[in-house]
Amino acid sequence: MKIAMFSTKSYDEVSFCKANEISGHRVTFLKPQLELETARLAQGFEAVCIFVNDILSRPVLEQLKDNGVRFIAIRASGYNNVDLQAARDLEFTVVRVPAYSPEAVAEHTMALILALNRKIHKAHQRVREGNFSLEGLLGFNLHEKTVGVIGTGRIGEAMIKILTGFGCKVIALDRRENPVCLASGAKYTSLDELLALSDIITLHCPLLAETKYIINEQNIAKMKTGVMLINTSRGGLIDTKAVIRGLKKGQVGYLGLDVYEEEGDLFFEDLSGTVISDDVFARLTTFPNVIITGHQAFFTDTALQTIAEVTLSNCTEFEKTGNCANAIK
Repeated sequence: MKIAMFSTKSYDEVSFCKANEISGHRVTFLKPQLELETARLAQGFEAVCIFVNDILSRPVLEQLKDNGVRFIAIRASGYNNVDLQAARDLEFTVVRVPAYSPEAVAEHTMALILALNRKIHKAHQRVREGNFSLEGLLGFNLHEKTVGVIGTGRIGEAMIKILTGFGCKVIALDRRENPVCLASGAKYTSLDELLALSDIITLHCPLLAETKYIINEQNIAKMKTGVMLINTSRGGLIDTKAVIRGLKKGQVGYLGLDVYEEEGDLFFEDLSGTVISDDVFARLTTFPNVIITGHQAFFTDTALQTIAEVTLSNCTEFEKTGNCANAIK
């Protein structure tokens, strides 16, 4: 299959070239994001391979259709960046990687929790400057703390296993109860109760119409004062301006983000020599109790190789059968 791979970085090329030694597809690596202005680059390709910040709106999909593309391979688990109704109308097959390394994201989530709690970012900088004072570095024991996990799919499941290993009390929210999470000691509850009881809230649900801005002004007001809030899922789960107000009031005591709603113009690029024009994001970076990483929770050697192998396997399956088990219905 002839595949145009958008938003390609050097590490993507390495992992996909290795996986393609077996698959044997004709992959062209393209650096630009896929959007209306760049869709013409897919002319003559059977498939496009996209990442989280490639936007496949109806106009983009129509252009791809005109270009001869019939297959869309998402090298991620989320698919909120694709207009699925338009894709169905235009008879595209859209596939994803449903699970590449849930442990990678869960471990990064735990790293954010620990770093915020024990103020590792501050302590590291102090020691580099010869300052060994402990003033202002006081943390709390995670043992016996109540952690609310919103979304108990494979990543939420891995997160709950880690949290119970730390001796945390875990309460969870999902449309379906995960028996593995129940066996690990998690107790399912309502959103209001989770917000009210949790010392830490971590988001692991997909971005859907019903979960957009699940963390908003009203729900922040229901949380414990000084709550720790972590998001390693999708930026649109959080109303960023509402969280900033929560930080200023002290209602939100800690914030750890690996995703951001408007990250498309920021993340995965080196902007160190430019001025960040996003005022909301710039405001977030001024808080001492906020840690932001640039959508790197997935970024382990295991995850990259699995993403490449499953993505190319999806392409092979569709090429041979016209169907794919990982197609989004």
